[in-house]
Amino acid sequence: MSEWQSKLRYDPLPPLISSDNAAFVFFVKRDLLGESTVPVETLWDLPFVMKILKRQQEDGSWRYHGGKPDIRSQERYNQLETYRILGILVETHGLTRKHPAIEKAAEFLFRFQTEEGDFRGIYGNQYTPNYTAAIMELLIKAGYDSDPRVERGFRWLLSVRQNDGGWAIPIRTVGVKLKEKLNAATIGPDFSKPFSHLVTGVVLRAFAAHKDYRLRDEAKIAGKLLASRFFQPDTYPDRRDASYWTKFSYPFWFTDLLSSLDSLSLLGFTPNDPQIQKTLEWFITRQQDNGLWKLQLLKNRSIKDLHLWIDLAICRVLKRFFCAHAILRDTHRMGRMSRTRFGNNHVQKGR
Repeated sequence: MSEWQSKLRYDPLPPLISSDNAAFVFFVKRDLLGESTVPVETLWDLPFVMKILKRQQEDGSWRYHGGKPDIRSQERYNQLETYRILGILVETHGLTRKHPAIEKAAEFLFRFQTEEGDFRGIYGNQYTPNYTAAIMELLIKAGYDSDPRVERGFRWLLSVRQNDGGWAIPIRTVGVKLKEKLNAATIGPDFSKPFSHLVTGVVLRAFAAHKDYRLRDEAKIAGKLLASRFFQPDTYPDRRDASYWTKFSYPFWFTDLLSSLDSLSLLGFTPNDPQIQKTLEWFITRQQDNGLWKLQLLKNRSIKDLHLWIDLAICRVLKRFFCAHAILRDTHRMGRMSRTRFGNNHVQKGR
């Protein structure tokens, strides 16, 4: 049994690996067992993917059905829906820009990137660091990590950090109601106001997804801020109640305990951090005797076996934290032993 499995009361692998969902089992084998039996491209021809791709429009978008014209235009609603569908295709079936449908969807989303670097439209004319970063996260995972447009997005995100090192929705920091100013002139932030953990958690997902930006000091600082707010209410009205920390979705959408731990595990945080240790323990103690978890999920009818995808995300987090920590611990131990041996040899040689 591996290091991360030993932390649990029950082994989650048997129920996960026995799923009849081919895409899900692929990721269990790849991410938890280190097996790559077939190329990820084999998932792209599955009926689930084909059904979604048939609904893609000529401009690369997926149409949002419903909505209110006084809130946002159809095109801006389609931006939101395309982001949602892109998340499903990338996170549950591993599609990348090698697939023409993803390339078309990416170019549609890039149409909403401004000269400043942010992706605008979901909040009308107002800045949205959270949706900007959420879209970037998926584009990075789809293979656009070296695209200069993604680089421009990161520069913008770094330019709109609050003074404390986190992020907030700019219009919220000046006390203006979002719905009242969606179509007004863009309102800048008050950088002196505190960060929002809802927004900071989403922004960090983009940094965590990028192999270079996850190493930035700004990401580490924001990660510490995020962890400091676990189980607490947010500063701003949006999803303020502390209960939102334990309402989960997949692919990740809002900020919750699992999406936060996922980012922090990629940013180099360890279970030695008291807040992270407490949160990992929260998940460990909620495992059922069948090896899986029963948590409060935000419904996503597009995802088959949603609860299993959440279970897989939990196991990924546990594996990253405990296996990486074990490697680091063993490396330090070996380093101490080497220094001791070197010191002894040095003394003997001096004689």
